[in-house]
Amino acid sequence: MNQARTDTGMVVSIWRYPVKSMLGEELNSSYVTERGLIGDRAYALIDQKTGKVASAKNPKKWGKLFDFRSVFIDPPQVVENIPSVRITFPDGTHIFSDQDNIDYTLSKVLDQDVRLMRASLERPSYEEYWPDIDGLAQRAKVTDETMPSQTFFDLAVIHLLTTSTINRLRELYPEGRFEVRRFRPNIVIESASGEKDFIENLWMGKKIMIGEDIVLRVTGSCTRCVMTTLPQGDLPKDLGILRTIARYNKVNAGVYASVQRGGTIHRGDLVRFEG
Repeated sequence: MNQARTDTGMVVSIWRYPVKSMLGEELNSSYVTERGLIGDRAYALIDQKTGKVASAKNPKKWGKLFDFRSVFIDPPQVVENIPSVRITFPDGTHIFSDQDNIDYTLSKVLDQDVRLMRASLERPSYEEYWPDIDGLAQRAKVTDETMPSQTFFDLAVIHLLTTSTINRLRELYPEGRFEVRRFRPNIVIESASGEKDFIENLWMGKKIMIGEDIVLRVTGSCTRCVMTTLPQGDLPKDLGILRTIARYNKVNAGVYASVQRGGTIHRGDLVRFEG
């Protein structure tokens, strides 16, 4: 007997971030494995002084990473053979991850002693700054956060966000510029109903099918952080972004998911609940 499936929307954009905390690339399609979109957060900079992963979640130290962009030269095909990355600097020049002077050049531009490396650390960790905003569990302090072993993900391999949530936030704080790039999702879904609400709150534990092959399991809410408030490109710094999310949806916007069955995701794929 076939399981009931309910259309919930359509994939409207797909994003991958080859180097953690740098701007990434929007895709028309990507292969998805149990470790998420192939090549996502495959690289990160490591602070040579502390051994911690450089993350814009500590903007006083690493906020400049949002001035860099990383893209793959060739589309990655298999997890075991991730290709090199082109990193574009704030001045428009670029360097490739397989160049001998990559660490020296990045260290010089960032004025920090860093090393670019693949996701292979057994106990990766990073520092996170929590601004003084009502609703945050921590306020006005920097904490140490652990990451899953041999990854550069904060918590989960897939981050989903709906246009419904973005549109609701725009209603609540019209002065703010709520754009997808502030939230750094992997998959943006346009709701079939077109409603303006935090519809992902109802997805906890649900199984989601994307296209004909991919099956995800929603594992938890995505608690937002200071990164949503940082300037990038023409987007200004705006603490009101995070303040609005904290006030109206318990600091959550979007959800995390695990991959139960991989496959190729395309822009325009239908998204359905299964169960």
